[in-house]
Amino acid sequence: MNQSYYDAVTKMEGMGVNEEYIQGWQAGFLQNPKREEQRVTEAYEAGYTDGEGKSNDNFSNWT
Repeated sequence: MNQSYYDAVTKMEGMGVNEEYIQGWQAGFLQNPKREEQRVTEAYEAGYTDGEGKSNDNFSNWT
C-alpha cells in the first residue's frame, strides 16, 4: 500500500470528511474510472479531482 494514500485516507476519516468525497478521492488517486453519471455527486467529483492531483489541500472543505 502506498504510504501517502494510507496517510491521507486516515487523516480524512479522522477529520470526519464527507464519505462521498473520500470515495471520490480514493478513486481518483488510484486512477479508477468514475462512477456512472447518475451516481456522481458534487462531493465525489471534488474528491475525484483532488485524488487525481494527489492533493490534500481541500479536505477541510468537506467536513
